[in-house]
Amino acid sequence: MIIKKRIGINRKISNVSVFLTWLPYLVPALVFYILFMAWPLLDSLRLSLYTGSAGIGRTFVGFENFKKLFTVEQYSQRYWSAFGHTLYFFFIHLLVQNCLGILFATLLTNKSMQGRVFYQTVIFVPVTLAVLVTGYLWKLLLNPIWSGPFMQKLGLGILVRPWLGDRATALTAVSLVSCWQWMGIPTMMFVAALRNISNDFLEAATIEGASAWQTFLHIKLPLIKPVVGMIAILTFVNNFNAFDVVFAMENVNGAPNYSTDLMGTLFYRVGIAGQHPVGIPDPGLGAAIAAITFFVLCLGVIPTLRSTQGRD
Repeated sequence: MIIKKRIGINRKISNVSVFLTWLPYLVPALVFYILFMAWPLLDSLRLSLYTGSAGIGRTFVGFENFKKLFTVEQYSQRYWSAFGHTLYFFFIHLLVQNCLGILFATLLTNKSMQGRVFYQTVIFVPVTLAVLVTGYLWKLLLNPIWSGPFMQKLGLGILVRPWLGDRATALTAVSLVSCWQWMGIPTMMFVAALRNISNDFLEAATIEGASAWQTFLHIKLPLIKPVVGMIAILTFVNNFNAFDVVFAMENVNGAPNYSTDLMGTLFYRVGIAGQHPVGIPDPGLGAAIAAITFFVLCLGVIPTLRSTQGRD
């Protein structure tokens, strides 16, 4: 017993010494995180309990902003509409961007494939472009007045329609453009994960006579499960904060008729720019929208982390 206690004490002393060794390197990052991440988050939660602005003075109203957001039709209608659009925006990315990312990564890690470096570059190039640039270019391509004659010459007249002007297709078009631009990031992450799989597993599957689909489904996919979960989390968080792609292709009102309105554009209109018809920003109500978004993200992120990042 005495020996075990001494061993335990020595381990604790060793852990403390390691922590003290690394502490000087952690302090700058910790200070940066507190100043620019933790404190603004906490201050935003505090701001959601007030009304007014710094210029005219703030008044503590408790949960009145949250109540207004869900009970006043002027705000609740816009909020639930933006929330539903953001979920749809996320599921499009999850199904199109991430699934195609796995497919492309599987093809790019196939040793028999020719020109892999070229295809990797082609897939990743859109990521390096500014969102405003790609949004404006795709806005022109999807405009039947600009692209219509060219599409007609190619025999693709069926595709000539006002994709961004039709409420039924506008959000899908914006979502697919966003998928196209950011496809390279999940693809490269999946490529890195697949390349880390030991060849012993793949050779054993080949010896057992497993097909390519069986090898992917029963060996590759389970082994890259943590990466799949992490990419799903990043997609979820980024999509609930999406703003620039809608701003570039439509406007901050989520045209046409709020059909592309997301949580990011709603927050901007309410908390920063001021929402029609009043046009006066309400930082407290905007902070309430941000606070609810934060808790929604926690509800989605935490279970996904527990289910995909656990040790087998």
